[in-house]
Amino acid sequence: MESNGTLQPCEVLVVGAYFADLVFHGLPRPVEPGGEVFADGFAWEAGGAFTPAMALRRLGRDVVWSADFGTDAFSAQVLASARREGLDASAFRHHPVPVRSVTVAMAYPGDRAMVSFQDPVEPVPLVPLLRRYRPRVLMVPQLRWDDEMVAAAEAARRLGTQVVMDCHDSPATLDDPAVRRVLSLIDVFTPNAAEALRLTGAAGPEDAIAELAGLVATLVVKRGADGATAVRGGERHDVPAVPVRPVDTTGAGDCFGAGLVHGLLDGRSLPDCLAAAVVCGAAATTGPGSSAALRADELAARLPLAAAPPLLEVNTSFR
Repeated sequence: MESNGTLQPCEVLVVGAYFADLVFHGLPRPVEPGGEVFADGFAWEAGGAFTPAMALRRLGRDVVWSADFGTDAFSAQVLASARREGLDASAFRHHPVPVRSVTVAMAYPGDRAMVSFQDPVEPVPLVPLLRRYRPRVLMVPQLRWDDEMVAAAEAARRLGTQVVMDCHDSPATLDDPAVRRVLSLIDVFTPNAAEALRLTGAAGPEDAIAELAGLVATLVVKRGADGATAVRGGERHDVPAVPVRPVDTTGAGDCFGAGLVHGLLDGRSLPDCLAAAVVCGAAATTGPGSSAALRADELAARLPLAAAPPLLEVNTSFR
């Protein structure tokens, strides 16, 4: 790391790998084996955990991002993007070898496909990071259920830090007791609808929501064109999607998470946090990668577009 490890309090600590997103958008049809498709547009954007860190920074938050970088060109490009966005570099680890993290995203009408590669790196210990930065929120962009994550969740609770965790196509299921344990320890879990179904094995989205809401203190489910759902303490809130003309959905979930955390830090109600998340996620789809992430004034101007319907109750007894 680039500092001496002394206490450096911040609002948000984001922990996760960068990705260099190579985005081909405007594809007329899916790419099939043996075929070739020409895209209408191409962009190179910094992605992975860079996206929520950058999006929170644009929203005016004091954010620290912990990530690993190497001697490769992808690391250099993402580091340059981090500097342009004014991200705190104190929790970066620099290695004397390549640390390549690359995703090729292919966006076509109604869907996308992605291919990724990542050089292995020993994860940074989370508990020392929490003690050093004392964040109000720890943001983990991927579901983790290892012993290190359990220790971090327990340490966060002692420090008064909220843990917000995404899913990101994790192969985990609730059949694993370790997964259930982690979900019971974190404060907010934000899978999308497909991830919730895979995680629970439920017959449909409503059953998946009910099961997960019985495990997690606050559940937030991203539902694409159907908006988003949040459940806390048996109370359910639904916010409809915001109409946009999408270009690429890469990074939209991470920007959604940034909007949600932004609202949590302001002490807003859960429906208002959900509305901010939906607006941020929708806006992100209007440009390739994370390029269209909103700034605070842009979010404030667009928030009236998202309106939460009346409060509902949900049965969380289903396990």
